[in-house]
Parts: sequence; structure tokens; C-alpha cells
Amino acid sequence: MKHLISFVIRHVPRRYLQRVSHVAMRAVSVFYRGDKVACPVCGSHFSKFLPYGRTNPRENALCPSCLALERHRLMWLYLQKKTNFFTAPHKLLHVAPEHCFIHRFEAMKNLDYVTADIESPLAKVKMDIHRIPFPADTFDVAFCNHVMEHVDDDLQAMRELHRVLKPGGWAIIQSPMDTRLEHTFQDPAITSPADREKHYWQDDHQRLYGRDYGRRLERAGFRVTEDRFVMELDPPTVQRYALPREEIIYLCRKG
Repeated sequence: MKHLISFVIRHVPRRYLQRVSHVAMRAVSVFYRGDKVACPVCGSHFSKFLPYGRTNPRENALCPSCLALERHRLMWLYLQKKTNFFTAPHKLLHVAPEHCFIHRFEAMKNLDYVTADIESPLAKVKMDIHRIPFPADTFDVAFCNHVMEHVDDDLQAMRELHRVLKPGGWAIIQSPMDTRLEHTFQDPAITSPADREKHYWQDDHQRLYGRDYGRRLERAGFRVTEDRFVMELDPPTVQRYALPREEIIYLCRKG
């Protein structure tokens, strides 16, 4: 299963995977019946989660019911425990919307929910994040996860998210990062897919973020809280939900 998932991710375009992968995974889920792990997003439980990743798939990562990964399960718990996302009225911009969240957010009566992406068939608004087609001060909340490493100008994309948030609004903007790096690594000479995969971990990435990621978000105008929420949770909870043990939540506020 690990090698099959890796092959599919590497060779099937993302826009096609987004249309059919949830159907295939639900068929697979019957082989993972059990109660050792649970998904807080959809409430399902299994003997373990599926492996997931392009080159070296992570064990116990993908929920076969809703397709939530470790970072999605962590974000769901964070929203529940440390924000008023599920109770207060919000106008929400969701960039590159994840399958596990879309229908659940659409069903929430407190949200005015807008999904957007440059190519995803799951998004209702087609847009380039460098030029978000909404006026300033439009949204209360924005989610934009695992996007900044793909874009040509990440600082411009961050500034656009800052612009469309209302004063006092907040965003969660996550990206893969290498905590061994003090500074984000980006070299204009690295252009081939093979070199990008070697240096940036994936052939469609433009950079590899280091520990300065929060400071880059601050350069775009945000007040950034680097929340180590997962480290506050007890080990049985982290294990039960198969959470990423060192992921920092980047909570970005517009002053």
C-alpha cells in the first residue's frame, strides 16, 4: 500500500486525485477496521491510518474516511480548543481547500464560506493568490495551508492574505519546513523538477522554509503567534489521533 500510494501521488495530477481519491479510500477503509486510532475531523476510527507521502510515505498518516492528514487533525483540534471558529460568525476564505474540511465547513451555520484556488476542482472561486479578487477588509478568517511553498512570490501572497482580512481578523498559514534551517532556502538557479525535489522536498516547490517562516509572515504585516499546541497535549491524545509531534501552528493576526 505504501508504494502504491507513493506512485499515485507522484504520477496522477492533483486535480484528478481530488475528484476520485475519497471514493477509492473509502473502499480501502474496510481493511483498516479497528479502534487504535481515531480521526477528530470525521469521528471514524481504525486499526491504523494509511501511509502517505511522495517519496518516503509516512506511516499512520491518512484517514481513509475523510482524507485528513496529521496536520489536518491537529488543526481541527486547535480550532476546537483554542479559537471561537465553531461558535462565532465568520466570513471565511479557504485557499486550496482540503477535502476533509470542505463539506463540514459548508454545513456550519456560523460561516459565510468561500473556497478558492488557481486550479482545484474543489474550489468555487478560481484565483491567483498573488492577486486575490476581493476588496480589502473582507474576511474574518483565512486558511491557507501548504500553498506558500508553491507560489512564485510568497511575500506577495502573504501580503494579499493580510490585505483581505478585516482588522482583528486572523489566519492559519501552514507550510512544510525544515527546522534544521535557520533561514528559508531559495535559489533561482534551482529550476528543474529533479533539483527542486532534491533541495525543496518536492518537484513543484519553489523554496524550503526554515525557522524564519514566522518572520516572513511578519514581513507581510501579520502579528504572528507560533503556537506549539501539539506539545501541550498528553501523549495518549497525540498517539490516538496520530498527530504531528513537532508541528507549530502559525496563527497570523491583522492588527
